[in-house]
Amino acid sequence: MTQIIDRQHYEMLPVHCRKGMQRYFEDHVRPGRFLLAVLSNQLVAAFVHADLINISSMVAYATFLYLHAPVGSWGSRDAVEAWLTPGEDK
Repeated sequence: MTQIIDRQHYEMLPVHCRKGMQRYFEDHVRPGRFLLAVLSNQLVAAFVHADLINISSMVAYATFLYLHAPVGSWGSRDAVEAWLTPGEDK
């Protein structure tokens, strides 16, 4: 596992989603539907798949991504797919 984001920054996210986000960034593992929608910048889909805790944490997700996520690792479905297949020509 390659540490890309300081572990302390994950603490701004809900506990039950931290590992999924960490695995996405560090191991390039496809997240579940909610995190996939958040990472892909699909607001409506994110709310559809969110539980109550995540609904109230949307600002935390946006802040986390904006301040701590590597450039090009999120923001669109294409960016997410590229992140999930590192080293592969697109």
